[in-house]
Order: sequence, then structure tokens, then C-alpha cells
Amino acid sequence: MTYPTGMRSAVCIAALIAGSTAQADVTAAQVWEDWKAQMGVYGEDSLTIGAEETSSGVVTIRDLSLQSSDDDVTVVLSIGAITFNEQSDGTVRVTMDDSYPMVITGEDGVVVTLAVTQQNMDMIVSGDPDAMNYAITADQYGIALQDVVDGDMTFTGDAEVTLNDIDMTYQTETGDLRNISYEGTIGSVDLLVDFQIPGGNGEYVTAGGKMMAIAAQAEMSVPADADFDDPDTLMVDGFAVAGGYTIDRSDFVFDINAEGDQAAGSITVGSSTLTGELNSSTVGYTSSTNDVAMNIVSNDLPLPIELSLAQYGVNVLFPTAASEEASDFAFGFDLVDLSISDALWDIFDAGKVLPRDPATIQLALSGRGKALFDMFDPEQQDAMNSAEMPYELESVTLDRLNVNAAGAALVGEGAFTFDNSDMETFAPLPRPEGSATIEITGFNALLDNLVAMGLVPEQDVMGARMMVGMFARSTGDDQMETSVEVLPNGQVNVNGNRVR
Repeated sequence: MTYPTGMRSAVCIAALIAGSTAQADVTAAQVWEDWKAQMGVYGEDSLTIGAEETSSGVVTIRDLSLQSSDDDVTVVLSIGAITFNEQSDGTVRVTMDDSYPMVITGEDGVVVTLAVTQQNMDMIVSGDPDAMNYAITADQYGIALQDVVDGDMTFTGDAEVTLNDIDMTYQTETGDLRNISYEGTIGSVDLLVDFQIPGGNGEYVTAGGKMMAIAAQAEMSVPADADFDDPDTLMVDGFAVAGGYTIDRSDFVFDINAEGDQAAGSITVGSSTLTGELNSSTVGYTSSTNDVAMNIVSNDLPLPIELSLAQYGVNVLFPTAASEEASDFAFGFDLVDLSISDALWDIFDAGKVLPRDPATIQLALSGRGKALFDMFDPEQQDAMNSAEMPYELESVTLDRLNVNAAGAALVGEGAFTFDNSDMETFAPLPRPEGSATIEITGFNALLDNLVAMGLVPEQDVMGARMMVGMFARSTGDDQMETSVEVLPNGQVNVNGNRVR
């Protein structure tokens, strides 16, 4: 059985039910009709209804069952009663059971039963047929494992995710594209796992976590006849999403005993953010996590793992649609002030030869370029895969290069433009023009320390010093600099000396 696939299907159904009401009109009947239309994406036979009752502005649905299937799993969600009730102010209140089951069946016959629960949930839909406003508040919303049955073996234990103090709003507009935007907050999220491994002779998995003060927002455009089984066509037809979240703090603990191995530990994380966008012309992703601390003990490791870092982050941006005009692209990576315990240092530096200051690695590139193909268009993918250069590069800037570890430091910056009419001078690349500068501090001291530790032979160090000396000039005590300049005629100068 593939548990992640099953869980993804479950989450998709849950999101559909929450999001469908955002599409509702201001009458109970229109709300229900829209629910049925949205649930239809799973196929004509995916939705079954025990009874449908209408009376004085109230629509009540009984024994609703929604099924989603693929090659690996089948997910069935069953809700005893859903009520759509027209309010005196022209809004529609939607209520449903406080608890209902979700059953996931794998192709190998394994059956997972989950319970979806909610406490004091209030759903209100307002607006008109073309522009809807949807609000939801709840004390709690949770998904909890009930049991797992695999043949004659029954798995029991606790595994649940609980969202607390939910306050969210949705706005929707309908047309050829269904535009949805939402924003909201969650006071906290609780995670719990505690179960015995079936047939494991007392083996277990326990874990817990809490994420505090979550804020999220997103905007989405969905084609009216969207085919979620064909993601390439989906993008071409206009699907787009952009959004992100912030989390103030997260704390996790775990203790695992499985297959003769045991590991336990804790992880704490300060503030974290994530933003992203995906559409037919752009893919972008930015994440940043601060103040991470990790402590892990395992019988597979000779000593505890203790480390911390001030910041970790990644950002990516690139165009995906063919265009006559260049677009921005970027790539960045940050690992700031990574510290490990003295016990870990002692594994490879028992004599304390190397400085043990926190290590930092930062890289930031940006530029402009043109995609030569529509990368989400299935009809162009074969041509794109066979092309030598799917992009036309216009400019690249080294915004930041900062490496600081073991007493040595490397920093750099630079910028180049590219002439795509000249593909011969620096074939197969277009001819560059610009300059870059790299500064190195503590290089010779690092080599001396590596020799003293016995990690690098003296003869290899001599070769490295000579190689660096050919391309770098001294600017101070164990300080060197290299500057590279490419001129419009293709001439390349290193530290003012022509090398090409």
C-alpha cells in the first residue's frame, strides 16, 4: 500500500468539500447544486446520496458518500447529514456532522480508517452568483487515525493532526476561469503519533509537535472544465496559483524503536515563511527558516547529534513560457551560522586544530532570460527536450557569494551580459561581457591546518597553493583576490593580465 498517495487523495477530497462552499450562491439550493458540480470532478459515479430534502429555504442532504479512485488507492468519505440553511440576511449557513469517517483502501487490501472531526465550526456564504464571499471559523478541525487493517493483522494507535482557533475567509469569482482567493489564521496545529508496530515485539513509534500562529493566503485560478488528471493541459488552460504562509514557531519530539534500532530527539524551529507561484509562464519558490536546533540520539550513531543554525533558505524563479521579451530568473541558497557540538567536531578534529566558529554558505544569482518553449505545453515538450539551449540568456548577476568555514572565507560578486548573436566565440554559449571579483581570506592557514591534521598530504597542498597563486594576487596577510573581466571583443583578463 502507498500511504502517502492515499493521504494526498484524502486531503484533496477534504479541500474540495471546504472549497466547494466558497462557490455557492446565496440560496440553499444553489449552494447544493454547486457542491454537486464540484464533486463531479471525480466522475459521474463518485457521488451517492441517500436522501435530498428541501423545505422553506433549507436543503438537507443525508448519507452523502464521495469516492475517489486511482490505480493505487480508493478513498471514500461518508457524511451523515449536511444542511444548507438560508439566513434572514441573505446568507447561507452550511452545517454538517461534527464527525465523519474517511476510509482509504489500498490495492493490496490494506484499509485505513480516519475520523474527521470539527468543533464549533461556522460556515457562512454570502455574495451573488458571480462573486462569492465565504467565511469559516472553528475551535478545532482534526483528522485522526482510527485503525489500519492488513489481512489478519489490525494496527491500532494514535495518529492525528488538529488545527485550533481557525479563522479564514474566501472570495470567489466565476467565469471561464474560477478565481479564488483566501486568507486566514490558525492559532496552532498539534501533531501526535503514538502506536505499537504490529508484530514488532513491543516496537513503537511516538512523536509529537506543535506549530504556533500560522497565517496563510493564496490566489488561484481554475479552468471551469479543469482536468486534474492531466496537469500539463491544466496549466495550458489557465490554471494558476500563488500564495504562502508564515509560522511563528514549531517544536517537535520523537522516539522510535523499530527493527532493532532506536532513535529519539527534538527539533525546534523559530519563525518560518514560504511563498510560491505556479502558472503557465512562471515558477517561483522562496522559503526561509530561522533559529533551528536539533538534538538526536540513536544506537546507530556513536554519539548524540547536536546542531543549530540561524537561518536556512532557498529561492528559485524562472520563466516557463516562450516570449519575445526577457523575464527575471533567480536562484539562491542560505545556510547561516551552522554550529555543531564539540563531540561531533572531535570525530575528525580531536586535536582542535580547526577554528570551530559557525559556518555560513550563501549564494544568490539573478538575471534575465527568455524561454524558447512553452514548457507546460505537451506539444512542445519533445522539441524542448531535444534542444541544446531551451533558454536564451540575456544577463546574469552574482549578487552574493559568501562561504565562511573552518577559519577561511570566500566572498564574491559580479555581473555579465550575453550577446546571443555571437554563439561562436565562447561556443556553445553566447558571448559574455562583464566582470566578477572573488576574495579569499585564510586559505593558506586552512591548508596548513589540514596538513597538520593529516587529512591532506604536503605535496598536494603545494600544488593547490601554486594553482591559486596563478589566478589570485595577494592583498594582505593570507588575503587574496581574483578579478575576471571579459571584454566586448572576447578578450579575457584575469587580474589585469590577458589569458584569452
